[in-house]
Amino acid sequence: MGLFGKMFEKKTCAFCGGEIGMLGNRKLEDGNMCKKCAAKLSPWFSDRRRSTVETIGKQLEYREANKEAVAKFKPTLTFGTDTKVYLDEDDRKFVVTRANPNRFSEENPDVIDFSQVTGVDIDIDEDTTEDMREDKEGNEISYNPPRFFYSYDFNVIIRVNSPYFDEIKFRLNSSDVETNPENSVPANMKPYPEMNQDYAEYKKMGEDIKNALTSARQQVRDEAAAARVPKQAVVCQCCGASTIPDDNGRCEYCGGAAI
Repeated sequence: MGLFGKMFEKKTCAFCGGEIGMLGNRKLEDGNMCKKCAAKLSPWFSDRRRSTVETIGKQLEYREANKEAVAKFKPTLTFGTDTKVYLDEDDRKFVVTRANPNRFSEENPDVIDFSQVTGVDIDIDEDTTEDMREDKEGNEISYNPPRFFYSYDFNVIIRVNSPYFDEIKFRLNSSDVETNPENSVPANMKPYPEMNQDYAEYKKMGEDIKNALTSARQQVRDEAAAARVPKQAVVCQCCGASTIPDDNGRCEYCGGAAI
């Protein structure tokens, strides 16, 4: 079959069995996927073309099971203004999404355990744009000395231990944070970005997200480490028995406060 013959050859989705239109195919390493099924994949997953049908099938199973986790998710703390980080501190999980909680069931954001976080970075990206002027012939030329506009983007990178993606990267600001939008300046007069209110707010927002997730992760790990330490017998202050206190520190015999 020639090149054009293969282009118009009918293809079937490996997951729903539906026929794939000419512009609707999402190629896999060893098969085809329709765009409707591809839309069910995690938004943080980016390796589809090098994934097998088997691997994608497992992710679709995970994404279906994730709906149950979404239904149980109860936000107790929120960070961000556009893309947001929602924490469920009681169940020790978080999601990252632009959707409001009343649309979680539609969006199906990945529910991640605090324990899966391996690190959080804040990347502040500076963009420098040279301001140009026209000479007598109408040509764009540099000022002497050259003058610039400065703007910034604030990206959060949450590294996670997941079978399907290893990082969640998103931008905090919905538009560029400009420190001198009206007047360009020479490089030696570059504005101090920390003096800009928007810059300072987004930087603090990123740091708050980092601190919240890394602190939550460390608490989970500390508790897991403590749970692995063998419990020691103590003398109950209430009944005098030698006892191994329960998780609430109570005597196994009289139920009183053993410690």
